[in-house]
Amino acid sequence: MNNSLAHHVVLSDEVATALSESRPVVALETTIVVQGLPAPINLEVARDCDQAVRDSGSVPATIGVLNGSVVVGLSASELEELASPQRKAAKLSSRDLGIALAVATDGATTVAGTIAVAHHVGIDVMATGGLGGVHRGAAQSFDESADLTTLSRTPVLVVASGVKSILDIGATLERLDSLGVPIVGFRTTRFPGFYRASSGFDLDWSVDDATQAALAFLNHRLFSPTGMLIANPVPEDRQLDAQTHDHALESALALSNHLGVTGKEVTPVLLAEFARFTAGESVQVNRDLVVSNAALAGDIAQAFTKVRP
Repeated sequence: MNNSLAHHVVLSDEVATALSESRPVVALETTIVVQGLPAPINLEVARDCDQAVRDSGSVPATIGVLNGSVVVGLSASELEELASPQRKAAKLSSRDLGIALAVATDGATTVAGTIAVAHHVGIDVMATGGLGGVHRGAAQSFDESADLTTLSRTPVLVVASGVKSILDIGATLERLDSLGVPIVGFRTTRFPGFYRASSGFDLDWSVDDATQAALAFLNHRLFSPTGMLIANPVPEDRQLDAQTHDHALESALALSNHLGVTGKEVTPVLLAEFARFTAGESVQVNRDLVVSNAALAGDIAQAFTKVRP
């Protein structure tokens, strides 16, 4: 890729062909690779997600900003380049994309950034680990992820294992309700707790398979401009032990308060402490759930191409 491509949205040949032929495509974020998981697991997870989407018959489209261009369908080598610490890639939400292009920087896209690009190029389905949400203490700090508001105005279906348990889950659910974003459990009536299969909060709606999810999204778009969240819990036999989870959460929140971190720096600090406290077990759970979500997103994208007009 060269500077002549700067300030453009560049589709890989594979993604461009799939979209032109109306074949299923799944958008994948890059913050989990660049800022969320430690090396070398981060690139291993990226490869696993890519393969999970392919195994479903869909085409993966990993999105990031490299050399000043938004790339939809990063290759393995481009993703490795973006994830290199020497690149110092920024964390890009939807609000940051235009500026990143203007100053020709590198960046990894959050859920908000990814669905903004996905909708721009015509991709309907995205997979991630956990959606961003309302942070604890937001009544004073007003700290809320842009993932929520971006999902409320971007008609993309997002598959996630709820929101990270370090957040205020109850407040996040209330916020999504106010924003008009439907939350649909996949074979569950309980909202997932990221590392845990259930957060303890009930859901009004659930679907049994990918076709029901695709039909729900198709019909939803007839009446609303918002996206949809498909909440896919981590399998119970792979979830983090409840006591371990609660103790790790206490330790992570205490560390965050001690360091005084705010804004986008909070989540990486808390996740890193989870990994340290659980001796890497939380990283394995994260790996399991994000690959599972990629596979489900691939199935839903397949079903969506069949049910949409």
